[in-house]
Amino acid sequence: MNVGADIGGVELGLGSAQLRALAERALWWPAQSLLVVSDLHLGKAERHARRSGGLLPPYEADETLNRLEELAGRLSPAHILCLGDSFDDAEAVRALPDTVRLRFARLMAGRRWTWILGNHDPGPVDLGGVHRDEVRIGGLLFRHIAQAAETAPEISGHYHPKAGLRGLRRPAFVTDGQRLILPAFGTYTGGLDAGDPAIAGLMGPGARALLTGRTMAALPLTACARPRSGPPTGWTRGFG
Repeated sequence: MNVGADIGGVELGLGSAQLRALAERALWWPAQSLLVVSDLHLGKAERHARRSGGLLPPYEADETLNRLEELAGRLSPAHILCLGDSFDDAEAVRALPDTVRLRFARLMAGRRWTWILGNHDPGPVDLGGVHRDEVRIGGLLFRHIAQAAETAPEISGHYHPKAGLRGLRRPAFVTDGQRLILPAFGTYTGGLDAGDPAIAGLMGPGARALLTGRTMAALPLTACARPRSGPPTGWTRGFG
């Protein structure tokens, strides 16, 4: 794996594809001009207020879209693929303000856009793009939740992996060269320790966690597990 000097991030291979895991918690596939993000969870603040009565700062959609727009402007992808749980639930989609809908229209203009359905997602929404349970591109399979029996090179999300040492945890990519799990891109998302059995059990020997942030770093997955005590390892409020 090599750190890229042009657009940043870490270069990694999956099947025969050369991809780049970006510090911004997104995946870039230069040969396909494809930008992949997972678990935006747009509308989480609205859903939280609706279901619990608790208020979160109502800026998560704007902040998430700010970062997505910055990446799209820098990379000019021909195709953007959202890897599931793009919205927190069906009501959250209906409650999206017109300003957010307009920003999506601008992001979609002139490029392909694919929504992969997740466990939080509603059915097809009126924002444009195409909706798929899963999709194959250039020999890689994209779906929301990894399947242990899958033999094709697979890219998924769902688990919001986080990893680190000495208690400092960051969103992380997890890969063993055959399977890749993306970190959550959304602003209001918790996470699961990358070494938790739910994630580590999907990975083969030599799996690594690639920590995102200003300085990216790789850790053996075996170094990411936390000892269990109390609630399941790594689950935090907000996990999708």
